[in-house]
Amino acid sequence: MKHIISIVAIVFLLFSCDKKSKVEKAVEEIPVAMKVIRFEQDFFEAKPEDLVTLKSKYPEFFPKDTPDAVWIEKQQNKDWRDLYSEVEKQYKDFSDEQTNIEDLFKHIKYYFPKVNTPQIYTVIGDMDYKNKVIYAPGKLIICLEMCLGKDSKFYVDVPEYIKQNFDRKQILPDIVSGFSYQVNPAPKSKEFIAEMVYYGKELYMKDLLLPDYTDADRIGYTEDQIKFCQGNEYYIWSYFIEKQLLYSTNPKLASQFITLAPFSKFYLELDNETPGRIGQWVGWQIVRSYMENNPEVTLDQLLKTDPKTIFEQSKYKPKKNE
Repeated sequence: MKHIISIVAIVFLLFSCDKKSKVEKAVEEIPVAMKVIRFEQDFFEAKPEDLVTLKSKYPEFFPKDTPDAVWIEKQQNKDWRDLYSEVEKQYKDFSDEQTNIEDLFKHIKYYFPKVNTPQIYTVIGDMDYKNKVIYAPGKLIICLEMCLGKDSKFYVDVPEYIKQNFDRKQILPDIVSGFSYQVNPAPKSKEFIAEMVYYGKELYMKDLLLPDYTDADRIGYTEDQIKFCQGNEYYIWSYFIEKQLLYSTNPKLASQFITLAPFSKFYLELDNETPGRIGQWVGWQIVRSYMENNPEVTLDQLLKTDPKTIFEQSKYKPKKNE
């Protein structure tokens, strides 16, 4: 009997690998060529007398109510120029990143054939960690000041749980998050389960669009944080069930379990050991379970399916570790 089970498992594994290879082969055949526009280089290498030309070239980056003196001061300010020097040190050659982004968009166009390929704009912004990447029609804006590595001197005052993802490897996951806003409708329901599944859909997209990434990199956790979630999945889920949180519309649940935070708030002694956003991780497992149990469902159909249906048909029920 064990021998038969082993054979079945091997056949299933081979089938899965073959299916994956077919997808990847199809992805490779999709033509994608993206133009990279280095705004930060044009801006910081320009002279004050070049500002009129610069504003004409990039009108979207220069609000009309901002005086020219503000831009000239920024060009000449020592702190801004130090930041620009560090960005140049790490990203003067952007070719590797361009290749990776083009590969990502091959995957995006495989699943979303009607998506138009945007131009890539690199910039140095105001260190807004909530907008490291901006995906807009025709434009993919990457804020390179947010990708210098968590140990950069420019992040000394930033909390660890925030800066742990200020890294080159997070550029692609951040792009997928930005793209997700365009195709993943926000839930109409305010129930906790709807919030979890909404982010679960986004993370499942990362499974498909970033097949070579680890779970840790897809969600922006450390490997230890992923291990904590996997080792305590049963207990996390049991807590949500026992406290009757799934269909709760309490707005505080988002700050406890969904939004970026140093840890998730169960109000237990183990809180400091938990990663923030653990509700997103649970939503991810629900969506994975749904897709495993409904293999005929496409990614497009998944994104259009309401969260309650996904949860009810997911058969999600984590087991207690022995």
